[in-house]
Amino acid sequence: MPLNSDIQKEMHQALKEGDSDRVRTLRLLLSKLKNKSIETGGKLTESDSLKVLQTAAKQRREAIELYLKGDRDDLVNQEKAELRIIEEYLPSQLNEDEMRKIIAAVIEEIGTASIADMGKVMGQVMKQIAGRGDGKIAQQLVSELLSS
Repeated sequence: MPLNSDIQKEMHQALKEGDSDRVRTLRLLLSKLKNKSIETGGKLTESDSLKVLQTAAKQRREAIELYLKGDRDDLVNQEKAELRIIEEYLPSQLNEDEMRKIIAAVIEEIGTASIADMGKVMGQVMKQIAGRGDGKIAQQLVSELLSS
C-alpha cells in the first residue's frame, strides 16, 4: 500500500517540522484508510485508497460550500487547507475544457442529442473520467451540451 506509506512518511515529516494542520489532515486520512481496510477485511488496493481520498476531498468541497453560505470564513480557510493537502495525493484532475472534449466525444459516439439520454452519456463519461474529474461538474457539462 504505497499511498498509505507515503502519507505516513509525510506525517512524520510534518511532525518534525511542527506543521500541526498538515499532521491533523494526514492523521485523518490514515484513519479513513485504516477504517476502509478494516471494512473490506484486508489490504486496500491503490484504487480503493484513491476512492477514500476522493471521498475526503469531496467532503471538503461540500463543507466549503456550506461554510461559505454560513459566512464562516475561518472554517472555509481550514477546509481549503485540508483540501489542498488531500489533493496532493490525488491524480491530476481534468479541467473543464478537457471534460468538455470527453463529453462531446461520448455524445458523438452514442449518437444522441437529447437530454433524455443523459443517463447513458453520464455512464460512459464517468467510466472515462473515473478518478480524474468531479461528477457534479461532469453532470452540469453533459446537461449543458445535451440541451444546446
